[in-house]
Amino acid sequence: MTSPRTTNLSLVDTDPAELAVDAIVIGVHSQTGEQGATSGLAGTLLLASGAESIAAAFDGKLTETLALLGATGGPGEVIKLATLGTVTAPLVTAVGLGPEPSGAAPAPETLRRAAGAAIRALAGAPRVALALPLPDDADASAELRAVAEGALLGGYRFAGYKTRPQPTRREPVAEVLIAVPDAGDAGAQAEIARAQAVAGAVRLSRDWVNTAPNELRPPSFADAVASAAREAGLGVEVLDEAALADGGYGGIVAVGQGSEAPPRLVKLTYTPEGGGNGKRVALVGKGITFDTGGISIKPAQGMWEMKSDMAGAAAVGAAMLAIAALKPTVAVSAYLPMAENMPSGTSYRPGDVITMFNGKRVEVLNTDAEGRMILGDAIARACADGTDYLFETSTLTGGQVIALGKRMAGVMGTPELCDRVKVVGDAVGEPAWPMPLPDDVRKGMESDVADISQVNAGMDRAGHMLQGGVFLREFVTDDVAWAHIDIAGPGYHPGEPFGYWTKGGTGVPVRTLVQLVEDVAANG
Repeated sequence: MTSPRTTNLSLVDTDPAELAVDAIVIGVHSQTGEQGATSGLAGTLLLASGAESIAAAFDGKLTETLALLGATGGPGEVIKLATLGTVTAPLVTAVGLGPEPSGAAPAPETLRRAAGAAIRALAGAPRVALALPLPDDADASAELRAVAEGALLGGYRFAGYKTRPQPTRREPVAEVLIAVPDAGDAGAQAEIARAQAVAGAVRLSRDWVNTAPNELRPPSFADAVASAAREAGLGVEVLDEAALADGGYGGIVAVGQGSEAPPRLVKLTYTPEGGGNGKRVALVGKGITFDTGGISIKPAQGMWEMKSDMAGAAAVGAAMLAIAALKPTVAVSAYLPMAENMPSGTSYRPGDVITMFNGKRVEVLNTDAEGRMILGDAIARACADGTDYLFETSTLTGGQVIALGKRMAGVMGTPELCDRVKVVGDAVGEPAWPMPLPDDVRKGMESDVADISQVNAGMDRAGHMLQGGVFLREFVTDDVAWAHIDIAGPGYHPGEPFGYWTKGGTGVPVRTLVQLVEDVAANG
């Protein structure tokens, strides 16, 4: 099951007031303090650049009219106004950008969220133009990219499984035009092409996460990823349950043995033309297609959201498709371990000792800590194949949500690489916060019978997020710089849509992974 269609995106340099579209989107800023102390309701709003010709068509009364409709300019606020023939478009839509920044365009993430909110609110309008503020100079790539990504992601909708037509369900916007000074500029066109590739990957990642778990079990998930990767020109290797057992992938086999749908390990390979810059990047993503907790079964409340426990693998697989399209000058391999964690007579048990791919033996204390088991094998395989940088992402621990909330990932690993993830995450709107890996957490995971226990030996959940990182560190070789990105919160959004996030899978951290690969390609 996939989203019904992708929004078409293009640039235009026609006067926004003359565009033949169903709606024109402009930005408005809020005014505070002395700035907002001017007379009348209009004093509470300030039009953003890009809306000048629209304002002129309204004889200077546009902000006053919007204020009468309740507009405040708050971030993400959307107000619609019928134009009654004042401009070509029948509808002007004002989206809030917050206070006016001093001497610059709004931050890229502000623009990204504004574009997403506006396009989502305009579902049912086939053709929409965005006249949002962009810098006047040539270096507007970050802002243009943000507007394009926001529009494409805000227009996402999962097709769903309803059998009856929904009379109130309006179709997503089919075509978006972005107003720019020069629509033929090569740099601007390149940003649109990049945004389409990256946002397309995010949308596919969301589709995989949102698919019902009975339709996306490990074999079918592996087939879907492999098919998309082959079509994109990537190298593909798929290990089935027999190959996993023969290859010594004890963690993946153990977690998957409780389900009638057997586990898989998918490896994807991108090789740059001419060999690239000599660096190698490995991406690893957790692919638990459904997590009951196994023998250590979860509570029933909210268990349906465990269809999203493969969000890490979905993000990594989708990111590889964007990488294939963007063609960075660095070699990239991806490892997607997939399993379904089910309780049955063949499930792995608390007390089991599992031999992992790198030969380490793990004492199982909680079968609901299954993600680290399959990731340990995949990380060890990535290191055995050879890599310089390893980025792994997973919905690994509830402790991440407790510590950092639903919108910020936790990142652990090599300090310099964690800082790199933070910088990139901030730039693309997928924030991550570096966390420590203290020695006392590792000490608490000592086992009497094996090399390490899967969780704290006293079943103490203190530092739960850090326990996951400490465990995964055991499978990274000393010569590899690595970062573990825990997306238990931001990988899935169960609440109401906001900005360019829709309910369900978010696609986090596809954009971070793509940007990290491009950063390594450019800077080593």
